[in-house]
Amino acid sequence: MTARLIDGRARAARLRSEIAQEVAALAAATGTVPGLAVILLGEDPASSVYVAAKIRATEAAGMHSVAHRLPAETSEAELLALIDRLNADPSVHGILVQLPLPPQISRSRVLEAVAPEKDVDGFHPVNAGRLASGGEGIVPCTPMGCLMLIEEELGDLRGKTALVIGCSPIVGRPMAQLLLRRDCTLLVAHRHTGDLPALLRQADIVIAAAGAPELVSGAWLKPGATVIDVGITRLPGPDGTTRLVGDVDFASAAEVAGAITPVPGGVGPMTIACLLANTLTACRRLEGLPAPAQRAA
Repeated sequence: MTARLIDGRARAARLRSEIAQEVAALAAATGTVPGLAVILLGEDPASSVYVAAKIRATEAAGMHSVAHRLPAETSEAELLALIDRLNADPSVHGILVQLPLPPQISRSRVLEAVAPEKDVDGFHPVNAGRLASGGEGIVPCTPMGCLMLIEEELGDLRGKTALVIGCSPIVGRPMAQLLLRRDCTLLVAHRHTGDLPALLRQADIVIAAAGAPELVSGAWLKPGATVIDVGITRLPGPDGTTRLVGDVDFASAAEVAGAITPVPGGVGPMTIACLLANTLTACRRLEGLPAPAQRAA
């Protein structure tokens, strides 16, 4: 392996420590404690694990956390009524609705029901519009975490060619907007792109977020590229075991890339840390408090 390993766990730990210090200082100076409400419908095992991890991280940062666990058969009207109550609750600064939702509930109606200023996932159309137009909104957690990892590795991104593989509103599209804000030369592709290797050979930075296991081969990479692997899929292994893989074939990519994130241990920890950052940002804005000095990328 020639690539440097980008340690998302270590970077996330530093960010969580910075946030905990800011939360403590905020509480001491104003008595305000950021509050995050998490809504989970049903008992999907993966969603339950994610929610538990988010609650632990929130409480470890000194924030107030409350979980609303609802039955899978909850109606859309009942869920929207709960969101309305949380929107009006001054002790709640962030609202997170864990996805996916049961089939009887419209994802778009639910995400749009969350007040944009409390939308710590950054999924509301108002926040998406602000990001696209260069305004000040709440940025989705995973793209924010990816950008922090890239900037810590490369510093100034101006003029670098960046390829985003994937165009979802959760990762791909906001990631592209963030890179444009850093004056990158932007390429966007997806799993159906006709000649993906040709684009990869141009890219100084690759963000793979297509949800396609081991889509990107190391043979396609520009030597020395920085590779951020957002994908995570559990595949069957030998003897009935399973293994977690990303959208990049790690073994071959590590022989060509300059730096690369592992799966797991790369982007995932940054997503939860950035959720805490968004909750603190939402709290400051809702309480009319000044933003702290900018954190290191």
